[in-house]
Amino acid sequence: MAQRLKRWESPRYQGRNIKGRGGTARLRQVKKQQQQLRKNLKNQESGNHGSHFLFFYKTLIELDK
Repeated sequence: MAQRLKRWESPRYQGRNIKGRGGTARLRQVKKQQQQLRKNLKNQESGNHGSHFLFFYKTLIELDK
């Protein structure tokens, strides 16, 4: 027997936690970005080439506060 849906329900949301932990994907993105920036900074041979990475990393840190 098929399950009947209420008028306001949608089959798309069936079995999903729509009120769940929001923002986890964004946190993963920021974590990966910071990891890549650290890796790039570590691999830089010259200090002049990494100045824009330092600025971007600093702004990311300030935005998180």
